[in-house]
This record gives sequence, C-alpha cells and structure tokens, in this order.
Amino acid sequence: MSEARGTDCARILAFYRGEGSDDRGRTLEEILRFDDEELEETHDYVQWLFPLDVPSSVQPWAPLVDRKCQERLRADPALGNALRRALKRMLEFYGLRVVERGGRIAIERGENFTRRAEVWLTPGNHNFLRLTRIMTSLNLLGQQDLALALQRSLKDVYRDFGQIAGATTFGYWSNAIVITQ
Repeated sequence: MSEARGTDCARILAFYRGEGSDDRGRTLEEILRFDDEELEETHDYVQWLFPLDVPSSVQPWAPLVDRKCQERLRADPALGNALRRALKRMLEFYGLRVVERGGRIAIERGENFTRRAEVWLTPGNHNFLRLTRIMTSLNLLGQQDLALALQRSLKDVYRDFGQIAGATTFGYWSNAIVITQ
C-alpha cells in the first residue's frame, strides 16, 4: 500500500468506533440514519461502511483495510456489532432482513421487498456492485456467516430475477466470497 494509505486502518477503526468520520465529515451514526433516498442517491458512503483491501474503481480515495486492520476489526466485538448494524441498515434498504432459524443465520426477503426491489432490482443497477462489496467486506472483516447468508439470498434473487440481474452480476455475487483461513 502507498504511504497515503498508511492511515486507513486508524481512520476506519475510528469511524466504526464512533470517534471519527468519513472523508466528508459524516459519522457512522449519521450514515445509518440516511433515509432510503439518501442511500440510493449518495455514492461515497458504502466504501466506508464496507471497506475492502483493494481500491474502488469509482471512489479511488476510499479507505482500504490491509490484513492487519482486518484482524483488528475481527478481534473487536464492538466493531463487529457496528459492522452488523451497517449491514442491517443496508438490508432494510434492499427489502431484506436477517433471521435466525435453528442456530443458522439466513437473509430473506422482508415484507417490503417488492417495493424496495423497484429501486434497485433493475438492469445494470449500481446496487449490484454495492451488494458484491458488502459480501466481500463482511467476509474480510470476520462476518463470514452473514456474507454467506447474503450470498445465498442473492442467489435466490437471481433465480427469480435473473433476467434483470444478468449473468455477469450473478458471477460477481457467486465469486464475492473467498474463504480464507
């Protein structure tokens, strides 16, 4: 990583602890309070909610999480809780929800799925890439059960709406999670 990237971990940790803000001065709590329209129309927050270890092609200045930072995020239960809160908010945006049945976590369509899908389940929609990012980030940051649950849910979405999402999107969703030890 470049020297400019050296402070990314501290920035992400502070953001998730509620002690820092993103590049535009927004805190995690402020972003989580965005209404659905703000979540749809604003394009530079998802890189903070769900950071990756590779640069974003659309937001190249977005923070990155190297392996050491990933380990720190995985090890801190409070940071894991904050990440799960971010996921919950984004799932609400998509009309999805986390459920637990018999000790297994699943993500399923909520009562508002049909209404919310009208916003994001359209050909070539930028939310397809956001969902790929979310799965990848969850896996990197120690929330593999949620990443896999989201992947299973999106495979179901593809089964029912494949003509909208498309095979390329399905490929991204299918390959978003790399299992590491």
